[in-house]
Amino acid sequence: MSLKIGITDTMFARFDFFKSALSVLEEYAGIVTWERYTVPGIKDLPVAALKLIEEKGCDIVIAMGMPGPKPVDKISAQVASEALQQVQLMTRKHVIEVFVHEDESHDPKILAKVCHNRARDHTKNAIMLLINPKWLEKRAGKGIRQGFEDAGPLIK
Repeated sequence: MSLKIGITDTMFARFDFFKSALSVLEEYAGIVTWERYTVPGIKDLPVAALKLIEEKGCDIVIAMGMPGPKPVDKISAQVASEALQQVQLMTRKHVIEVFVHEDESHDPKILAKVCHNRARDHTKNAIMLLINPKWLEKRAGKGIRQGFEDAGPLIK
């Protein structure tokens, strides 16, 4: 039996998150299948996640978006994030939020690297949640980050 991962991304994003996620999904092609659903913006991600779970039978969803730097964008990101939490509670399935805010770096090359790394890292996390949760347990409390350098544990 193959496990199914839903990927929802947005047209608003200035980076192709799916392309980065796909590079990880292809490594697990014999174990997982995937379904993609692209929407206009981040506030559309929750219904896309719900449709991927309820209509496409996905076992987990990765919701990828890129909120802009303005205050209204921060509010939109918060609204979308809260709605994604609701989808998780309604379906009892994980929805992994992968947001990269445009103001996380003012250098486009660094921001693109963060987008790529965060998409790949969270895709791996989603796969491991399905096939090997102990993999995540071994990394708990280590200050591991998705996107930027790891923070490391408080005490070594």
